[in-house]
Amino acid sequence: MTDPVSRTILLLDIEKYSDRDDVEQAYLRRMLYDITDRALESAGIDERLRLRADRGDSVMELIDANASVTALLRTLLAEVPELLRAVNRTASSSAQIRLRGVVATGYVAVDEHDGWVGSDLNHACRLLDARLLRAALRERPDDFALCVSAGVHAGIVRHDHPGIPAQDFHAVTVDSKNGPLRAWLHGPVPHGADGRGEDDHGERGGAPAPDCSGESPAPGADVSAPRAEPAEATTAVPDPHEPSRPAQPVDPAQPVEPGQRPARPAALPGNVVFDFGGGSPSFGGSLVSGDQHGVSGGHVTGDVHLGRSGGEPA
Repeated sequence: MTDPVSRTILLLDIEKYSDRDDVEQAYLRRMLYDITDRALESAGIDERLRLRADRGDSVMELIDANASVTALLRTLLAEVPELLRAVNRTASSSAQIRLRGVVATGYVAVDEHDGWVGSDLNHACRLLDARLLRAALRERPDDFALCVSAGVHAGIVRHDHPGIPAQDFHAVTVDSKNGPLRAWLHGPVPHGADGRGEDDHGERGGAPAPDCSGESPAPGADVSAPRAEPAEATTAVPDPHEPSRPAQPVDPAQPVEPGQRPARPAALPGNVVFDFGGGSPSFGGSLVSGDQHGVSGGHVTGDVHLGRSGGEPA
């Protein structure tokens, strides 16, 4: 294997290639190679500065690190969409060609089988295959969707060179088997790419990515409101091994020994009995204010009116 060398990585892939028959696939491959060659030549990158690998429905180019990445990006953004439009104007509906593209930089080595090896190349391929980039192309009226690596954005895009408007790129995080990958998508982030039900997450304006490890709130839930604690309640649970006995009425005039709790009357089926042992009762974590009639201790059943005087309903 050769020593890893710094390269610019260009990947272009045909949308829905496997849906076409053999004749259409052969035509699409010719168009892919023609568009790639014309774009690279327009960017001043001739055959001596690049190495190509064929992947059937996609093409991979390793470009010499001394070639201008700025010129390459400018050509991809301005000329490739025009080339695609020109081809598709005269092509049948089954021969329309639409492309996903990735530009990245990194170190790549060549093994003894002329295969390309490198984690930076693997990451670029993950970006090309990301569902977010596929969705972005599906939602666009034009025929090209481009994503660049974080390194290309930091070194080229963010400096807002002529023909490469930085405001047109949006930070995204792509989930892959190599872990989350940061990248920058040219054009609008596709709808629904916010982490709910998708592997890929879009961010506008370069905001931090959503935390994928946490639980997502229910749709429409107000995450800013404090969560109320449920009020404690006790219900009478019958013992299956003990014969049922009729409830005994409680005589309010019957004296109660000190330290002894009054007998609990039977609760009606389905009713909830609140047990207050003195002090101030609370519901849902909030203190109940207002008059509290007959609940200084013991046991309350039936309708309880709290918060007003004179027995008026609250």
